[in-house]
Amino acid sequence: MTKTSTNRVDWRALWASGDLARFCFISLGILLHATNETMVATVMPAMVGELAGVQLVGWSLAIYELGAIVAGAAAGRLVSYVALRTNMMVAAMLYAGGALVCAAAPLMPLFLCGRLIEGLGGGALVSLAFVSVERLFARAIWPQLFGVMSAVWGVAAFSGPVLGAVMTELLSWRWAFGVFTLGGTAMALASFLVLDTPEATRPQATGGSAPPFPLAALGCLAVSVVLIATAGVDIALLRSSLLLSLGLIGLALFIYIDALKPRSRLFPSRLFSWRSPVGAGMTMVAAFSVATCSFTVYGPLLLTSLHGIPILTTGYIIAGESIAWSILSILVANAPPERERLIIVGGALMIATGVAGFAYTVPAGSIPLILLCALLQGGGFGIAWPFVTRVIVASAREGEQTIASAAVPTMQRIGYAVGAALTGIVAYASGFSEGLNREAAANVAAWLFLAFIPLGILGCLAALRISGAPPAKLPISPLAGEID
Repeated sequence: MTKTSTNRVDWRALWASGDLARFCFISLGILLHATNETMVATVMPAMVGELAGVQLVGWSLAIYELGAIVAGAAAGRLVSYVALRTNMMVAAMLYAGGALVCAAAPLMPLFLCGRLIEGLGGGALVSLAFVSVERLFARAIWPQLFGVMSAVWGVAAFSGPVLGAVMTELLSWRWAFGVFTLGGTAMALASFLVLDTPEATRPQATGGSAPPFPLAALGCLAVSVVLIATAGVDIALLRSSLLLSLGLIGLALFIYIDALKPRSRLFPSRLFSWRSPVGAGMTMVAAFSVATCSFTVYGPLLLTSLHGIPILTTGYIIAGESIAWSILSILVANAPPERERLIIVGGALMIATGVAGFAYTVPAGSIPLILLCALLQGGGFGIAWPFVTRVIVASAREGEQTIASAAVPTMQRIGYAVGAALTGIVAYASGFSEGLNREAAANVAAWLFLAFIPLGILGCLAALRISGAPPAKLPISPLAGEID
């Protein structure tokens, strides 16, 4: 290991110490989760033709998200009771077991049970990956490591649909899930072999008694996510609006219950308080996660209905968004600490510009301009997310940094769930209640993106609030060094 006062990663020193191998296997959990999540859409047609219960198809993603959100929220607290390595191994085996159930399921209800188990494992793997960076690596190099993790997520978003299509075409949709069974098993074995440091092999609460497990808060979160997911599965304006409202009330109740017991809380204190970088950062994460769902959910359908643009072309546009996320995450990761607040604001402005731009470009049908908005949205996430994650974790109160690191991806998943339900309600209210036709699609395209511009503005204001806060002090890192 080398000593230095800069925030650049000495990758050779990380490799020599074994820490780089640990980080690679930690990132594998994100790859497994995100690839699986994006693969399902491409295997769905073949799967529906074989399994009964087609009316339950909409739940295949919703129930996975339910498991991912609940397990992700619990992961930051579980390391107080059980060692990080053990948590990672159990999460990987849950993921592998769920994938095996999906691969072998003869009927849709059993398939959905597998998806729930898979979601529990996948959500835990993602949150534990963020926890691992906070616990195993020096704070000075967090932006670089979070940047690599963002790049992995972008690669997975691109490769998931490709993997599903290839496996379905060459073998069977069941083999697509079989691949994840093997991947989860390999992840569990690798976690046992690689995560062998003292920080990974002992519970966090070794100096005293572990806090009580927050079952009430976790139960409230689970019920809230079920209500939100139900609102977004089968859209009916009155029923979906009521379910979404009840789900949001439930989330507010969860935050209240979580705050009542500081020793066992699942999310950091001052969760949405703009007096703290934690609150401003979590507001930014939540706002942009909700605001950016519209194009992913309805973009291909609108472009095909309005302008006859092939699905393959819209797929390339969405892939371009993921690629921009990955590339820019890597390019800005080595930026000096004094510039990170400016980078966060720049990324927020890019995301908001992309959201607002879709309100014009999708109705107009200009492929170059639509691609530009997608690149702005993806690139904005790519440059902002590593740094806003570091700010949130570094600014959390003493003793809350581990749960803060797990809370970031969990808040992102909650935002996506809310966003998916909200986009469905807006689309239904603005035209799709009359059926899928060109006139309805034109009206939906006009309102679907305009409705989320206020959240884009909120995200920018939160980013500006972060930039006005004093930066967290970075310690001299034994793992950081100049790149040779």
